[in-house]
Amino acid sequence: MGTPATRLYRSLEGLFAVYKPAGVHWKLVRDTVETNLLKGINCAPPPALRTQVKFLLQSGAGSEAHKEVTLRPVRLPVLADHPLVTGPEFQKLRVGVGHRLDVFSSGVFVLGVGNGNAKFKEMYERYNTRDYTLEGEFGRATDDFSHGGRVIERTTYDHITCDKLERVLAMIQGANQKALLSYSNVDMRSQEAYELAVRGMLFPEGKTPPILTGLRCLDFQPPRFTLEVQCMNETQRYLRRLLHEVGLELRSSAICVGIRRVRDGPFTLQEALTRQRWTLPDVAQAVCQAHSIRRKSGKAFSQGAG
Repeated sequence: MGTPATRLYRSLEGLFAVYKPAGVHWKLVRDTVETNLLKGINCAPPPALRTQVKFLLQSGAGSEAHKEVTLRPVRLPVLADHPLVTGPEFQKLRVGVGHRLDVFSSGVFVLGVGNGNAKFKEMYERYNTRDYTLEGEFGRATDDFSHGGRVIERTTYDHITCDKLERVLAMIQGANQKALLSYSNVDMRSQEAYELAVRGMLFPEGKTPPILTGLRCLDFQPPRFTLEVQCMNETQRYLRRLLHEVGLELRSSAICVGIRRVRDGPFTLQEALTRQRWTLPDVAQAVCQAHSIRRKSGKAFSQGAG
């Protein structure tokens, strides 16, 4: 059965998602979660101490003239096993991370505990894409494509309309769809390519450059605009550069104001734990829910593949 602390640790083994805020390094998020889980595990009641039989000298046995040494058996706890001597039962947890987010970005950040780290490979083989919302602003260009970079150009944007923006997005998505077909090693004119594309089962083979599988405008209020992006093999710098290229295609310039990941694998914003919920009970519940999500999605995926 193990100790209470060990049973708590077993309940944490798996994958779960937290919400990473912007402006915080992903390592700090991981370390904070690990520290909170260690505190929760080590607060579990310690196991009962082992006991051992010792023979103690019994005083007052016999008279002064005929004093004899008399021993009596006594069962005493083994103090070497006491938590004050051994320290906490768990000194460190193996907390792994999925697809990382840079300091500038926020959103769904998947973590794994213990044996759960082995499930990352399975998850990313099943879910090749991730979803983001990108907030951009027309009229400026910076050296790192973000709002915090050094401004290198200012442009007008009054000529940009929602229709023009959507035409540019459709052009970019079409180019990426062709790239996806070429990297998937499937004949573009075949029935197989058509059926795989309809079922959403068309994936590239091996390592490829970033590819967009979906791109649309969610909000357009110049100079601000918001895009929804589905992509694979991306980095957050690539997504910031994407907004810059959108601005260039529209005869203007654009910077990235914010990047938020809204889905990573089967995990969405709904499943991501906010800072106040990075505790052992909430993480254990999230891991349990993730197991059921994986089982359901695994059945759906196998049915779609069939």
